[in-house]
Order: sequence, then C-alpha cells, then structure tokens
Amino acid sequence: MADKGGVNRAHATSRPQKIVFWGLHFVIISLCFWLVSDGEIDSLAGWFDRAMVLTDPLRARLLLACAGIYFIRHGLTLFYLLERRVDWSEVAELTVFFALFELGLLLIGGGVFRDAPIAFSGLDVFAVALYLLGSYLNSASEIQRKLWKRNPSNKGRCHTGGLFRYSMHINYFGDVLLFTGWCLLTASFWTLGLPLLMLLMFLFIHIPPLDQYLAERYGAEFEVYRTKTKRLVPFVW
Repeated sequence: MADKGGVNRAHATSRPQKIVFWGLHFVIISLCFWLVSDGEIDSLAGWFDRAMVLTDPLRARLLLACAGIYFIRHGLTLFYLLERRVDWSEVAELTVFFALFELGLLLIGGGVFRDAPIAFSGLDVFAVALYLLGSYLNSASEIQRKLWKRNPSNKGRCHTGGLFRYSMHINYFGDVLLFTGWCLLTASFWTLGLPLLMLLMFLFIHIPPLDQYLAERYGAEFEVYRTKTKRLVPFVW
C-alpha cells in the first residue's frame, strides 16, 4: 500500500530528502536567474559556433517569474503539505524533470532559437490566467485538505469537500492547467507536448493506482465519493 500512484505513500518526515530536493531546485532557479540577467550562454566544448543570445528578454523574465512562483509553491508542498515519504529516487528523478522544463522553457521562450522577440498578445494574457488558476487549484486544494485532516473528528475519513468536491483529482487538474499556461508563454506551441504528456501520465500511471489506494483505505466512503464526483476535469469528466 506504500507504493501507489508512482510514489511512496507511507507517512514519514523525510527531512533530509526534502532539504536536498529544495536545495537542488534553488540551484535550478539560480541558473534561470543568471540566464535572464546575463542574457548569453557561452559556447561549451565547441558544441555551438557562437554564443546563444536570449532575443526575447521580457518573455524570459515572465518565464522566470513562473519558475519562481513554482519554486515557492514547491517549498510549501515539501515542508508544510507533504506528509508522505519522499524517496531519494524521487528526488533525483524530479530534479532532472524540473531542470529540463524550467531551464528549457526559459531558453525556448527567451528566444534562443529565434532571431527576434514575439510581441505579447491576448494569448499571453490567457496563458498567465491559466498558470495562476492552475497554481491556485493545486495549492489551495491541498491546503484545504491539510486543514480538514487536522480536525481530530476527521481522522480516518476521506476528504471530499472544498475544491475536491468538483473533481477527485483537482490538484492534478491544476497542474495540467498551470503547465499549459506556462508552455503557452514560450510562444512555441510544440512545448504543449509537456502538459499533454503530464495529462497522459496522470490518466494512465498516477490516477489508477491512487484510486485503488484510496478505495482500499476508505472503502465505502470513497466508493460513494467516486460515483458522484468527476474524476479529473470539473463538470466534464
């Protein structure tokens, strides 16, 4: 029962893992900040014929802000919300993932592969709205559940209120929204493969075993919740 939904769900503090994880994330954010403030990446070992320049510094700064907000929310999750065990393997895998998408989206959106900046438009406003809404749905739903579970009368019960009354996995839905907005801000539509991949992983890797874990833990209470609540997308599915 500990390994459900792709993670270890046994309760443990895992403080060393969490400190190292957030510290490595800080290194990634620092690299993002350096790239935006410096604006150039010197060629490495002859891989590039010339220095690569961020031709869209304003968009790069906006993407840096997205990474900064995500870093703060990551700390909130690790040190306040997360009660399950964090394995060293999870730290290693997610650190690589964070580096790829935070640095990658900043470089792509910052114009490393473009000769000129792309003007901001209504699509960017929509993207920011998606990012902020997704961030809210993910963090607020988890905070609501955390506060609810603090009540001794709710011990051993399944949380079905707050934002979770609209979707069994509203936190995952929030992730899909925020990453869709984040990728749209790069002005490179092929980056939308990232939230699409995330959605598929939720649907086929994380959610099925998590639902099994919840069914085993909460029994009939979870079955009632599952029959009357959308699985991922509120009001739709």
